[in-house]
Amino acid sequence: MENLNQLLVELGISKVRLAKYLGVSRQMLYNYLANPSLDDWPKEKAVRLLSLLGIKSKDDLGQLKVTNEYILEVESKLNEGVKDTSNHEVLADLKGFNKKEQEVLSNLIQLLKEKLQNDKTKETYYAYRYLYHFLQSMDTTKEIKYILGYMSKALGFTNPMEFVFNQENQFTFEGIMFSAMTLYTNGGASRNKIVDSHRRFIQKIEHSKEETLSRTQELTTAKAQALKELGYTEINEENAKEVLEKIAEIQSRGV
Repeated sequence: MENLNQLLVELGISKVRLAKYLGVSRQMLYNYLANPSLDDWPKEKAVRLLSLLGIKSKDDLGQLKVTNEYILEVESKLNEGVKDTSNHEVLADLKGFNKKEQEVLSNLIQLLKEKLQNDKTKETYYAYRYLYHFLQSMDTTKEIKYILGYMSKALGFTNPMEFVFNQENQFTFEGIMFSAMTLYTNGGASRNKIVDSHRRFIQKIEHSKEETLSRTQELTTAKAQALKELGYTEINEENAKEVLEKIAEIQSRGV
């Protein structure tokens, strides 16, 4: 790998451009380059790199001579490869987003793919399933955005005094979150208190589910009553407005 790193320096290829060419994140490329041998790379990525360098195996790395002609040849392949990768990896419907939004979405998609491809324990799958639920609820639960902001700051990605959401609420949440995380890290809470707190956590969730089920049953009953009173058998595009108005009326009169 020392030969490869030296070759990349001589060719003037930045890690960012090489990562885009290979279709991986910059951090993933650093992980690849930290491996002792090209044999430790994913096969498709190793083959793509060898193709860029115009060689057939890793054993040829030490035999390459960097000339102006060779640099131009690799540069041409790199430019075309980055273009092709971008065209295939970025979803077509990203065209309606600005450059920064496209970059964020593209990076997210690529990172998700990389992590899932390297997932041996299925922990990544479950983490991403939870992440999906997390994102689904973002519009109805504002604290989710505060959690994301807190983690970005705690991990050093964002200035701790940046408040892009409701500043007062975000400030308060981060203070409470820090206290909770400190308590968790230091093991400052007794086992009995933790057990009791988790029990109340479960009870709250179960209570919320019961309320949701009750509301669903009420709505189902009201829907059936509305269809019966209107003489319909189902809701469709033509009668949807009338049926919904009848449902609202039935709920208001407690039928």
